[in-house]
Amino acid sequence: MTTVRPKEWTYEEFMALPEGGPLRYEIIDGELTMTPAPNTRHQEISGNLFRIISTFLHGNPGSGKVFSAPTDVILSHDPLRAVEPDLVFVSKDRLSLIGERNIEGAPDLLVEILSEGTEKRDRREKFALYERSGVPEYWIVDPDTNTVQVFRRSGNTYQSPAEFRRQDVLASPLLPGLSIPLSEVFPS
Repeated sequence: MTTVRPKEWTYEEFMALPEGGPLRYEIIDGELTMTPAPNTRHQEISGNLFRIISTFLHGNPGSGKVFSAPTDVILSHDPLRAVEPDLVFVSKDRLSLIGERNIEGAPDLLVEILSEGTEKRDRREKFALYERSGVPEYWIVDPDTNTVQVFRRSGNTYQSPAEFRRQDVLASPLLPGLSIPLSEVFPS
């Protein structure tokens, strides 16, 4: 039996992939994965979260910056770990991570909104990657259950998640003063 090792992609090869189109590219530990564009409910939830956080940051200049997909986050070059989370928050203390083409390093907050084809990856692979890469906070948004699981680091690991439902208000120590009514995030 012959085992074929998948091609390990380089940063240069990743940056040469075509922009736009129907697929999103990510590379974890040098292995390329492609996912189709998300559905409209996913995009509405993403837009609502982005709008709420962006409006808060606009009223609190100097707090940091928020980005929506497609924004590449390069967590490592060797092996290449390049992800495209749904939302990314970088605090004022880490603005140096923001480059012209992408974010290089672990941002303060990464948000993944589950889709039919990404749930396993978001809950396992990306969870482990974000944890070991030092991302302080990771939100998993589930459009099917109208919930948000918030994972916060303590030492080198994420603690048990706080779970917020559609009727709850989500607050994060990363964004002091921001309260997110989840009824405004999840469309009826």
